[in-house]
Amino acid sequence: MSRRIGCLLAAMLAAQALVVMPAHADDEVCRIDLGRGWPPATENHGSAAETLFAGGLTPTLSLTRLPARSAESGLQLIAGEGEGDWTLRYVEADERIQVWTGGRRELRVQQQPDVASVPMPAALARRVVTDWQRVLDGQVPKDRAAEFHDGEVLLFVVDGVRVSGLQPACGPIVQMMEQATLMIEATDDGDEKRIKRWRKLEESLDQLEQSLAGATG
Repeated sequence: MSRRIGCLLAAMLAAQALVVMPAHADDEVCRIDLGRGWPPATENHGSAAETLFAGGLTPTLSLTRLPARSAESGLQLIAGEGEGDWTLRYVEADERIQVWTGGRRELRVQQQPDVASVPMPAALARRVVTDWQRVLDGQVPKDRAAEFHDGEVLLFVVDGVRVSGLQPACGPIVQMMEQATLMIEATDDGDEKRIKRWRKLEESLDQLEQSLAGATG
C-alpha cells in the first residue's frame, strides 16, 4: 500500500470517528478551534507547504494538513478556462517539509512531492467552493483570530479567505471533511469509478446545503 493511500485511509477512519459523535455533545466537545488568518508560529511552515504543493498554480480552494510529525499533504481545486473542467489535485510531501536539526528549523522545499491530478466537472467544483466558503463564513467569525496549536493544524484557503486551526469534531465542517475524503479518493480512481464518486460528492453537498438551510430557516 502506498503512503498516499495509507494516509487516505487514516483520514477516512478519522472522519468516520467524528461522524458518530452525539449530536447533543456539550459546548466543550463541540468547540470550533478555527480562526481567521495564520496561527502564531505557523506561517513559515504553512507557506512553504502551500507553495511547494501548488507548483506554480493558483488554487481557488486548498486544504493543507500540517501534522505534528509526519509528512504534510494538501488538497487543491484549480479553476479551468471558461466552462472547462477544473483540476483536482492531492499532493503529499515526499519527506516532511519542516524538520528541526540541532535546534534549528529547516524547510525542505527542494523536493518533488507526490501529486495525483484528475479533471473535475466545473459545476461540481464551483459548488464545493461556494458551500465551503458559506460554511467557514458561518462557523468562523471574521474577528476570531487563529490560535496556536501543538497538534495537527488544518489550513483552509477558499477564494482567498484563510481559516486555520484544529479539525472540528462537530457541525457542518465535519461534512466538509467527509467531502475532502471523497475528493482524495477520486484522485486514485479510474474514470468510471470517479463518476460514482462525483455522485456521492453531489449527495453530500445536497445534505450539507439542506442542513445549512435548516439552521437558518
